Amino acid sequence: MENGYHEIPENANEHCPGPESESAGKSDSCEGCPNQEACASAPKGPDPDLVAIAERMASVKHKILVLSGKGGVGKSTFSAQLSFALAGMDYQVGLLDIDICGPSIPKMLGLEGQDIHQSNLGWSPVYVESNLGVMSIGFMLPDPDEAVIWRGPRKNGIIKQFLKDVYWGELDYLVVDAPPGTSDEHISIVQFLQASGIDGAIIVTTPQQVSLIDVRKEVNFCKKVGIPVLGVVENMSGLRLPIADFKFMKVTETGDETDATVWALNYIKANAPELLSVVACSEVFDSSGGGAMKMCMEMCVPFLGKVPMDPQLGKAAEEGRSCFVDQKCSASAPALRRIVEKLATAQQSQEPQ
Repeated sequence: MENGYHEIPENANEHCPGPESESAGKSDSCEGCPNQEACASAPKGPDPDLVAIAERMASVKHKILVLSGKGGVGKSTFSAQLSFALAGMDYQVGLLDIDICGPSIPKMLGLEGQDIHQSNLGWSPVYVESNLGVMSIGFMLPDPDEAVIWRGPRKNGIIKQFLKDVYWGELDYLVVDAPPGTSDEHISIVQFLQASGIDGAIIVTTPQQVSLIDVRKEVNFCKKVGIPVLGVVENMSGLRLPIADFKFMKVTETGDETDATVWALNYIKANAPELLSVVACSEVFDSSGGGAMKMCMEMCVPFLGKVPMDPQLGKAAEEGRSCFVDQKCSASAPALRRIVEKLATAQQSQEPQ
């Protein structure tokens, strides 16, 4: 990995513009940097790596960022299932994980413990299926519990190296799973892909205002840097669970709990068996403010749909498998499929005939 960082010194300040930038050594972020004088006097010019990135991306039809303003809203789960779904529709799909400090994609694709291999064409993605390849820094860590404690320049360097050195081949879709917020990684991916073009961003949120406050910032970030917002997904939009899957508890006045699941299910079977086919719904997050749909109307961006909170979807993510291959994710899979099909139809309609 070392050869990916030559363009920015490791002892550079955070938010370093890069030694090739016109503002190198002159911007506010350069104050106090040990390289400030050298950068200010160094010859400037276009970054040759951007040319290499554009050449790599020439074989990718659609590039989609998956963003979230708030962490913990299920963005990586959505990225993983979006990739599974597109691959299941016979598209050639690549999934690039640029969440450098929290790479969860290898786990969610069932690829933990896999290694990256080098060929004469570049780094080879790790493949789930023949038409679904994955790249993540998680494949490079000698210990999965090792913390990645990097400043912005090193993060930017590995993102550039992923784009420049990974050989994806011909892709219909490159899905980029980004960390929460609007920080270095987001600025870098936009800058590095500017020449080849980004189709747009999908923004994932939960229904409550605590999340939507930050999602509004994400929408404004996209508008400022010129990335189209393909749509917003309201994830964890209420809990849906069949009665038969509930665990029942008896709670005393002192807070002591006793498992009453067997008793409750037997009682239902004996007295109201039709309830066993009923799906119970509950609002987990406060959506009284109108949720993502209202925000989309106010900010004039598309609303892609709602995905309910589904324990079976969480289990699929833990086990690194698609939620579409069986009927276990009966609450979430149909909602996800509708969103993916809507997205794919919109993207295909924009392709030249």
